[in-house]
Amino acid sequence: MLKINALNAAYGSARILNGLALDIGRREVIGILGRNGVGKTTLMKTIMAIVAPTAGTISLDGRAIAGLSTHQIAKAGIAYVPQGRGIFDKLTVEENLRMGLRANASASPRIPDFIYDRFPILHERREQIAGTMSGGQKQQLAISRAMCSDPKILLLDEPSEGIQPNIVNDIGDFIRHLVETRDISVILVEQNLGLVKRSVDRIAIMVKGQVVHSGLPAELEDEELLQKYLSV
Repeated sequence: MLKINALNAAYGSARILNGLALDIGRREVIGILGRNGVGKTTLMKTIMAIVAPTAGTISLDGRAIAGLSTHQIAKAGIAYVPQGRGIFDKLTVEENLRMGLRANASASPRIPDFIYDRFPILHERREQIAGTMSGGQKQQLAISRAMCSDPKILLLDEPSEGIQPNIVNDIGDFIRHLVETRDISVILVEQNLGLVKRSVDRIAIMVKGQVVHSGLPAELEDEELLQKYLSV
């Protein structure tokens, strides 16, 4: 579905991604792990053309997307929830959701019923200014806004950051629900190992801008693996 090959990206003279290769299949959730600074967020931004690749290829369903604009990539079927959520604080909940519809290829897009069914608080507070919501509610809103574009692939960068454990569990369950009912794939960058274990089918561990280990989430019980790649 999404294939990344020999991908390089840099900030000025500082190379961040170094020949990275990664594939994700249909209805698969992959967890991207690694210490701070290894290029996890840069990978997400490069997929979305927020950072321009300096080499390598990215293709979605066989179509090359490297070189497209961020808006074109969103229209092609990739939605991104950045670290920090990226919601519009001064807009209402409903206005935020409608912003997500702008990347929906449907002729007459509308806010999907399943979003309000899953997170009724968003319906109850649809006229509330988004910036006044709690951190967990903002994260629910950010993911829901991304889903309004009806994506094929959802990119989530640190969705557990700064939110309470029960909401983290809800997000993990929602990820699985989306895969099962909406026929999408998910790339999850996350440091919360509990959420990773709850949500993903496969893990990919990054070191210095490359994927150096791929495996099953059960491997996260291996202390030697954690010490080698993830401990501070």
